[in-house]
Amino acid sequence: MGKVIILDETTKNPLTLMGKRAGVCWGGDIQDNAKNYKRGLDCLESGHGRVLEYVNVEMVLEGYSARVIREWYTHIGGGPTRLQASTRYIDYSNFEAVVPNSVKGNEAARKCYESCLNEIKKHADILLNEYNIPREDVALLLPLGMETKIVDKRNLRNLLDMGQQRLCNRANWEYRNLMNDILAELRKISEEWEYIVNNYFAPKCKKLGYCPEKKSCGLMKRKGE
Repeated sequence: MGKVIILDETTKNPLTLMGKRAGVCWGGDIQDNAKNYKRGLDCLESGHGRVLEYVNVEMVLEGYSARVIREWYTHIGGGPTRLQASTRYIDYSNFEAVVPNSVKGNEAARKCYESCLNEIKKHADILLNEYNIPREDVALLLPLGMETKIVDKRNLRNLLDMGQQRLCNRANWEYRNLMNDILAELRKISEEWEYIVNNYFAPKCKKLGYCPEKKSCGLMKRKGE
């Protein structure tokens, strides 16, 4: 099961910060946080997205598959950056792997799945410890289902855009879980984060008022229907 750790560098009060940054350019009173909060909320409601880029989100994502993290990397707008657990220096001869629910719920399938993973682990250990093959070469045996860990940094605008895509019912199940795990942790930081998560993170159909996908999940009607 994946785990999200929100780092201390993450902005604690995003609405107040957005309002403070906007206030500099509007000639507003930026010493009064009540006014900053109100100004930041107005920016959010008015769709002034540039101020979203001042809100910093830094976190550790661990226990998710290398496959879903590869998808995570596709959301590169807005200057995010990240570091991922090395397959060159870390010993993966006894790696942990993500098991999908479709396999967990079928005993025979689960045994088959785990047997395959155990074979990879066994041969990785032999290559590493008996043949002295470098870790970076042994790592080529690894499946994309292996668990990994990254340190990630991005801003609120990028995260909101990601949510529109990955909170969709048609998004990959693990990515949906990852997004919901992140949102659950952000809610805990402050009331401002709780407000933003509850009111602004939603699949794109909720924002558009219709489903733009060719194959709709049925949550919203497709455009023209």
